[in-house]
Amino acid sequence: MSGNTPGRPSGNGHKVAGNASRGGGNQRRPNTGKSGRAGHSSASPASANGASRSERPKTSARALAVKVLSAVEQEGAYSNLELNRRLKEAELSPADAGLATELVYGTIARRNTLDYFLERYVAKGVSKLQPWVRSLLRISVYQMLYLDRIPEHAVVSEAVNLAKKLGHQGISGMVNGVLRNMIRNRDELRIPEHLSAAERISLEHSHPLWMVERWISHYGEETAEAICRANNEPPAVSVRVNTTMTTREKLMQEMESTGAIVEPSRLSPDGILVRSGGNMAHTSWYRDGLLSVQDESSMLVAEAVGPEDGQTVLDCCAAPGGKTAHMAEKMQDRGRIVANDVHAHKRQLIMDQADRLGLSCIDAVTGDALDLDKRYPEESFDRILLDAPCSGLGVIRRKPDVKWTKTAEDIQDISNLQRELLDRVAPLLKPGGVLVYSTCTIEPAENEHRIADFLARHPEYKAAKDSAWSGMETADLKVVNGGVQILPQYAHSDGFFIARLTRIAD
Repeated sequence: MSGNTPGRPSGNGHKVAGNASRGGGNQRRPNTGKSGRAGHSSASPASANGASRSERPKTSARALAVKVLSAVEQEGAYSNLELNRRLKEAELSPADAGLATELVYGTIARRNTLDYFLERYVAKGVSKLQPWVRSLLRISVYQMLYLDRIPEHAVVSEAVNLAKKLGHQGISGMVNGVLRNMIRNRDELRIPEHLSAAERISLEHSHPLWMVERWISHYGEETAEAICRANNEPPAVSVRVNTTMTTREKLMQEMESTGAIVEPSRLSPDGILVRSGGNMAHTSWYRDGLLSVQDESSMLVAEAVGPEDGQTVLDCCAAPGGKTAHMAEKMQDRGRIVANDVHAHKRQLIMDQADRLGLSCIDAVTGDALDLDKRYPEESFDRILLDAPCSGLGVIRRKPDVKWTKTAEDIQDISNLQRELLDRVAPLLKPGGVLVYSTCTIEPAENEHRIADFLARHPEYKAAKDSAWSGMETADLKVVNGGVQILPQYAHSDGFFIARLTRIAD
């Protein structure tokens, strides 16, 4: 249940801390949900009381990052929403906005590694610090260990000045002492040897130990480490072509004529990878409905559904509408798609997508997906998409907060919900129709185990024999129990699971 979002401004180059893996590639970006929008659009030029921006106190990139991280920790704020809100309020240069963004997402991504190193030098322990002081030390150590264009003396100086501004002389002295002591003992900032495989991976790639242990049990040590390494890499920027308006080849030519560096997706025939070209959501192509920002893995969902002209399609959990719109495009806007979501305010998101893309076949409705069997007669739909609520552990590179907020218990709870949702919507499909189940997680309990359980209890269903992904590079896809599991390292795209099932005709 994820999508691409407009690009995160690039920070400075990455540098290895101890045995930590080197990041690289494109830009990380905030994510606001399945295919939410995040940007740096300016706020109104004057505040409510008429004060102009120039009259307000200036905010530095580091101060903004500290405030965002503190709100995430203290108030449970979503990092992307809090960051975007504060970026709109502040008048930062593009470079400073990029640095603030890098500090927020990088610090969250590397949190337990940063705390492991800090713990040796903070006398009373990291957990005893005030949240804003803890955030300030974390962003400072992140700069020292992972960003190679900021001199260490500058990191310390900025941190001390900010500590004075936000606190008092005593705190600034402590911050100064901790950071200078770490610089003096830089060679000791390494992951210790002789750890278990799970402990080493957890510290080296900054993931919760329970999560690493779980993935080792599912996938083996080598693959589990590759997953964690990929989760710390900046995600690629990809867009989906609106084929009701143009072709991929024509749009790529237009993009290249402006200096953008693009290439065709090897996963989706409708996808374009944007290696360079700015924020795609701020372009005329986006405004005019020629493209949508979406991850490559997410594009495969509509491919699997394979809706045809004139069919009736149910999208059970549709908001904000990215996959809904892709299905409408594949139908050439001929037919009907019932796009349901439990949240009334998200109905407008679906319709906004449809309006921007010039799609009229989408009928957005509000209601609990568990009640769909009460609202529609059996055998009402030719195609059904259940893009199910999930743990989101396939999109950690876009939403690093997920690593620290999810628990093993959450996975079991949401797996139970997925089971019930499948049971409720299964009767709504016509015999011979296609039901696609998808998630943006890599957890077998939510994916292949869920489908195996469903098929065992529903003899009227079977795994589809005609693969929607035949001809694609097999290295990018793993077929399991009637579905395809995409891991985040396979194609530098989101971790996704997609199962294509058919209802046996009488």
